[in-house]
Amino acid sequence: MAPRPRYQVDKDDPRAPSMEIWALLTPTERKRVVAELPAEVPWELMPPEGDMHRKAKERSVDALDGFFRKIGRKVYVSSELAVYYPNEPRFSPDLFAVLDVEPHDRQRWVVAAEGKGLDLVMEVVWEGSEKKDYEFNVARYARLGIAEYFIYDRRNMRLLGYALPSADAKIYQPIVPQVGRWTSRVLGLDLALEADRVRFYYGTAALPESAELAARVQALLAEAIEKKSDAEHRAEEEMRRAEEEARLREEEARRADGEAERAQRAEDELARVRAELERLRRGR
Repeated sequence: MAPRPRYQVDKDDPRAPSMEIWALLTPTERKRVVAELPAEVPWELMPPEGDMHRKAKERSVDALDGFFRKIGRKVYVSSELAVYYPNEPRFSPDLFAVLDVEPHDRQRWVVAAEGKGLDLVMEVVWEGSEKKDYEFNVARYARLGIAEYFIYDRRNMRLLGYALPSADAKIYQPIVPQVGRWTSRVLGLDLALEADRVRFYYGTAALPESAELAARVQALLAEAIEKKSDAEHRAEEEMRRAEEEARLREEEARRADGEAERAQRAEDELARVRAELERLRRGR
């Protein structure tokens, strides 16, 4: 008879084991537990909110992930991934970031298996429960030790930020914006509301999104094609001018050759006439 597993995932309320139980599990048992934790999140925990909600998340994830990969900093940025803290109900943030971990693809984030929890969370408010984001999550994320929490209320174009004042604190303090920017010490970036999105800034430079980079590449390509076309046109014009100049020089050369030939014939005729006159004089 096979031994009873030291931890079994509850299908009705799937949770990661407590740290005490996790410490007792073998590597094989830990791998099994992680695989059994559902990667999907049920509808009631993450109801769909339409494109306005989706695009706000995608833009932010895209900008942050692209920036950190470009500078070579190991920051894992994801969206709507099932997150499992020890013996806690799973949740799925709209956006979260974890510092100093490999940014490879994952199915779920299990804190005990990864070795650390989330460093930053951002929730986007569109049609969901404001009470969940503005009250429940403020208390929950602080209790879990998530260093920073931002709320992007896209419907009302409002941004709020919270930060733990110390590593062992369990209550957030508001992040006070300066000149329209909220500083994230976790990311080393500033956040600002701009048009219909949250824009991230590194110093004075805005982090570009993939669509913006693609547009820049297209513009540069179009400019290069236009410059190439202009250069080709100029080259063709110069070639035509060179060919015309060569043709004119050839015609001038032919005319010059004709003139020289005629001049030679005239000189030959003059010499013949002179010789004939001389002969006649001598014959008298």
